[in-house]
Amino acid sequence: MKINKAWYTLFTFPLMFAFALVVIVPFVIGIGLSFVEWDGLSKHAMTFVGLQNYAEVFKDARFLASAGRTTIYTLLSVACVNVVGLIFALVVTTKLKCANLARTMLFVPYLIGGLILGYIWKSVFSEFFISIEWGNWLTDSKKAMAAMVIVTTWQMAGYVMIVYITGIMAIPDDVIEAAQVDGATYMQTLFRVKFPLLMPSFTICLFLTLSNCFKVYDVNIALTGAGPNYQSEMFSLNIYNEIFDLSNFGYGQAKAIIFFLIIAAVTLVQVSITKKREVAM
Repeated sequence: MKINKAWYTLFTFPLMFAFALVVIVPFVIGIGLSFVEWDGLSKHAMTFVGLQNYAEVFKDARFLASAGRTTIYTLLSVACVNVVGLIFALVVTTKLKCANLARTMLFVPYLIGGLILGYIWKSVFSEFFISIEWGNWLTDSKKAMAAMVIVTTWQMAGYVMIVYITGIMAIPDDVIEAAQVDGATYMQTLFRVKFPLLMPSFTICLFLTLSNCFKVYDVNIALTGAGPNYQSEMFSLNIYNEIFDLSNFGYGQAKAIIFFLIIAAVTLVQVSITKKREVAM
């Protein structure tokens, strides 16, 4: 037994060391920097300001505006991604002849990086839409938000589809057959049998989409670049601009810590709520 534990330690140590070096250590350093005023260039220019950075965040109109936009974008994206992904999963788990090909094609957009997707769709919204007289969506703040939701849905729906497919395939056939024998229609079976048994999949997908949408950065910077006039700037891009464009490292880190706490709180509440609704099979 001791030998097995030694082998486990040997093989997991490199991974844990890399995780600590890349995630834990920078996070702890970031917490320390959030209490100082610093331009990111000279260590001698650091000035300890305590909680002043955190207090200033709640007076920052641009940051609060980005928080509001991120919340709206997240709610819309989470709803669209999960609804579309669930529909895809229900379709490809039927007796569709090209089901395997459909699964592959629907999953492919997730494999494309967010930056590449952003630039591809940027040409669609700014050139193709103009050619069909729909106008450039990226120059209108409301349409730019809609454009980001569309791109996010197109990218992530195939990924959550895989999770939902796994949940659907795990539902025992005899449960579905029993519902059909009792005279349940397709919609009754779907809402009263399948959905309750899919709650573990809902928990996973909601967690993934909530956290990813709150943290959106690559699609934001590639598709809209925070324009027009910062009217599509999200949480992550606001923090990036604060640190690297304005060289306010301490203040930017305070924003990042608050951002982390918000995401942690939202996802923990979501997981706790959906976990309570899970049904044992």
